[in-house]
Amino acid sequence: MLSRNALLPARALTKAVGRRAASSSSSSVKRTALNGFHKANGGYMVEFAGWEMPLRYEGSDASKFAGGPVAEHHQVRKSSGLFDVGHMVQSTFTGPGAIGFLSRLLPASLSTLPVPGEDAHRPFGATLSVLLNEEGGILDDCMITRWGSDSFYLVTNAGRSEVDIPWIQKHVEAWNGENAEKVEFKIMDDAALIALQGPESHAALQRLLPQDLSVQKLLTFGQSLHLSLPSLSSSATVHVARGGYTGEDGFEISVPNAHAENFANMLLDQPEVKLAGLAARDSLRLEAGLCLYGHDLDETVGVGEAGLAWVVGKDRRTPGAFIGSERTLAELKKGGTTRKRVGLTVEKGAPAREGAPIYATADASSAPIGRITSGLPAPTVGQNIAMGYIATANGLNKKGSQVFVEVRKKMRKAEVVGMPFIKPGYYRGE
Repeated sequence: MLSRNALLPARALTKAVGRRAASSSSSSVKRTALNGFHKANGGYMVEFAGWEMPLRYEGSDASKFAGGPVAEHHQVRKSSGLFDVGHMVQSTFTGPGAIGFLSRLLPASLSTLPVPGEDAHRPFGATLSVLLNEEGGILDDCMITRWGSDSFYLVTNAGRSEVDIPWIQKHVEAWNGENAEKVEFKIMDDAALIALQGPESHAALQRLLPQDLSVQKLLTFGQSLHLSLPSLSSSATVHVARGGYTGEDGFEISVPNAHAENFANMLLDQPEVKLAGLAARDSLRLEAGLCLYGHDLDETVGVGEAGLAWVVGKDRRTPGAFIGSERTLAELKKGGTTRKRVGLTVEKGAPAREGAPIYATADASSAPIGRITSGLPAPTVGQNIAMGYIATANGLNKKGSQVFVEVRKKMRKAEVVGMPFIKPGYYRGE
């Protein structure tokens, strides 16, 4: 049964995820191609990463609205929810130097991603990765997709655009100045990004595809395709990637801005689909054990500390193979870190929120052994969960360890547990 704290008031949710958009006329706040769509559908708008985004929806139409953040969360776990993620930065890298450049920039094994052939329905391969600074700190987490032998598609976080874009541009210029095989970097300003998440999402999307194309046969988790959607426009092509940020099956769909609102309305017309906002997205991703940049990841955190060893390809573990490799490879060795990201369940009462100190004992006068980076009452799990970093020196970062978290000046019992907190529903084939 849910803690009553799961039904957080708007003020608490806004503080946790974003802040109320000060003014609809503010020129400093960016807006996605679906901004009018959100407002027409009762979106409670907040500023998040410099964008005006829906925290939740406040409509009364049962066919469109789940009924608040917790109901939106359950809607995604049980059926399908529609999120606007158009604030994310979409970009492309093309040219004969693309794979060499990106292999320098990222620790992922890009050369092993399949190269699409002449078959238009052979899926592209993709992988999660990270941008690292020279010292091995995480600048951002990202998704990289191979569109062709010399063509790649990258999605990075909106809140890091002022860091990521100049960083990438600087390294593109350096690469092109030193190599005969050039690379071209472009931001996709003309494309929206929509996330359709939940176990019934495939059924909703299927109705919009040509009858001879089966999304269940075309794509599994981590794959994507460019598809024409005659139901949207005779000329509209969208990029459909199977994956997402909720721990469920689903799709992230890049669609031209000019068609974004029509496409969103077509999805919302499907009986499985209801609107979902940032608050539900945050609780869903935490249950799935997924990091939020600026909270669970930042430039002080290394790949090994974050428990992200899998983003470093096995064929990339050579000193100097990528930017930040020295610290990264050192952290991947046994005993290579002094702290580790962990999952925690916290006893009943107020949930442990970001910044709460973690202790080895109930003595608050002792030195903390870590801190919470994300935490909330989990709707699906039915208890308080959290993510944070714990020092490795005394072994209390290991599963089963009993620790204490200071919440509102009270010490609460917590246990280190494995992540994700729920069983993921990723689709890996029939």
